[in-house]
Amino acid sequence: MSQGELFGGLFDASPERGRSEPAPGAVLLPGWLDAAAQLRLVAACRDWARPPAGMHTVRMPTGGTMSVRMVGLGLHWYPYGYSRTTEDGTPVKPFPPELGALARRAVAEAYGPAVEDIAGAVRYAPDIAIVNHYPHGARMGLHQDRDERTDAPVVSLSLGDSCVFRLGNTETRTRPWTDLELRSGDLLVFGGPARFAYHGVVRTLPGTADPALGLTGRLNITVRQSGL
Repeated sequence: MSQGELFGGLFDASPERGRSEPAPGAVLLPGWLDAAAQLRLVAACRDWARPPAGMHTVRMPTGGTMSVRMVGLGLHWYPYGYSRTTEDGTPVKPFPPELGALARRAVAEAYGPAVEDIAGAVRYAPDIAIVNHYPHGARMGLHQDRDERTDAPVVSLSLGDSCVFRLGNTETRTRPWTDLELRSGDLLVFGGPARFAYHGVVRTLPGTADPALGLTGRLNITVRQSGL
């Protein structure tokens, strides 16, 4: 399958849920990926998850491990930074240019005429991605994405089971926050005033994925500009 086939024909707005802006700079576009595109992206994630430099469990500096498993494209994320190799010295898989094009289109569609103010259509150049797999029971504590050296928007794509996503404020992990249900195919972009908002996944909702995806749990692809 070519990259063009993989990322072609992605966009199918859901008639049931409309665009929303849960916070200044944050935009949710439900149903942005159609069913065929979701299948292709799940297949791509399976390829990216294979060794070498495949999906792995992340150990935190405190000694605990994250309940999600992840794989990096372009750069390898570790708490709290990026490198060009994994912990065992294996080079990271390259960042697919078509994934960058997809992220640029996502930002343009999310922000519309405001894209120049929030992202800068010319200088926005995503170059890394993190793919997280949430098995049943996994969650992600509230955190800020501060390991990039830029304030360019983060593009988040959901696949598989729905989840309760918590979008907080930029100052603290405590309230105020907004809980959003993210479903398979949804696009969430956060930049501008929301770029450094605390956010996380409170829980996944097992059994909500389309069985045709052949996916257990939830996949989340976040595309970013590293600034490195």
